[in-house]
Amino acid sequence: MGNIALLIIAIAFAILVIFLVIVLHKVSKVVEEANRTVKLVSSDVDVLLHQADDIMAKANTLLEDVNGKVATIDPLFTAVADLSVSVSDINTSSRNLVGRLNRTSTGRKTSAASAVVLAKTAKKFFVKKDKKAAKQPSQ
Repeated sequence: MGNIALLIIAIAFAILVIFLVIVLHKVSKVVEEANRTVKLVSSDVDVLLHQADDIMAKANTLLEDVNGKVATIDPLFTAVADLSVSVSDINTSSRNLVGRLNRTSTGRKTSAASAVVLAKTAKKFFVKKDKKAAKQPSQ
């Protein structure tokens, strides 16, 4: 009976060893596949990082170009703002002048005089603006 028990134990142990060999073989394949996947992902990440660096460099170049162009256009917007202020000043002055002429004239025809005074006033404003523009250094 002892021999049969030993034989059963030996067969059970052999089955256990065969089962463990199969499991370890499958685990070995899984680990190899995981290693291949990690290598593949690592190489893909390197490529992606290189492409991201290229994109960032191009974005920085584009941003510098846009900033340069905005700096070039800024004086134009300043000039347009100055021009609008000048036109507004001329408009206000001409309204004031016409109002004064209308109040001082009693029945006289002052359209020719108004036109002359208006032209002189406009000339003064433009001469002042031209002198200011000549004093400012161009950018």
